[in-house]
Amino acid sequence: MKNSEILGLSTEELTARIGEERNNLTKLKFAHAVSAIENPTRITKVRKDVARLNTELAKRKAAVTAGKE
Repeated sequence: MKNSEILGLSTEELTARIGEERNNLTKLKFAHAVSAIENPTRITKVRKDVARLNTELAKRKAAVTAGKE
């Protein structure tokens, strides 16, 4: 997922997408633990996507907090 795609999401869509990606990451980890998955670098990509989503969500929360002060 590109940063431009992340910036286009609303805050509600962002939180929903974080939940989806975390579930996807958990499923990938379990699948890899049971038997080697075809592309193990996919785990790294999903983990980084979750981090990008969380970073954008934190930026938006900080901007709202800064606006209230």
